[in-house]
Amino acid sequence: MVKVSAVPADKRSITAPCAVFESQEAVQAAFKAGELERDVVVVVRGQGPKACGMPELHKLTPPLTVLQDRGFKVALVTDGRMSGASGKVLAAIHLTPEAGEGGAIARLQTGDVVTVDARTGELTVAMGEEELNARPAVQPQPSAVGVGRDLFGAFRKTVNRADQGASVLEH
Repeated sequence: MVKVSAVPADKRSITAPCAVFESQEAVQAAFKAGELERDVVVVVRGQGPKACGMPELHKLTPPLTVLQDRGFKVALVTDGRMSGASGKVLAAIHLTPEAGEGGAIARLQTGDVVTVDARTGELTVAMGEEELNARPAVQPQPSAVGVGRDLFGAFRKTVNRADQGASVLEH
């Protein structure tokens, strides 16, 4: 899903090497370290309903906007969510199947060339499907430990996909 109306027309398409992260905090750290000072498709996986319940990824908007304002072409690809697809950065959110289900996002590696084109609805990686599917799928690591994680474990096991509503009530 891409909220096209939030993105200026000249920023609705990008082809660039991706940088893969497992959390929004890791993206922030890479930004602060100057590791994202280039055209980049930022991939944040393991944020879907089965992995961690689809937390709001609001911390991604400021650093990605700064990069875009510096003249870089920037996009976000995630199996997570952002309220209103937060801001003027091209963001492909709610990717399904998510990393927790072994979707293609679980097979991406930093440096893969990714195209996100909101005009055509294209989201591709510059390699054959067979080559991508031959890679092992990285399984999301638990985002936390403790009573809350354990308490909601049953929901993560039964929740349906984001494109089906990310609900435990209807399947």
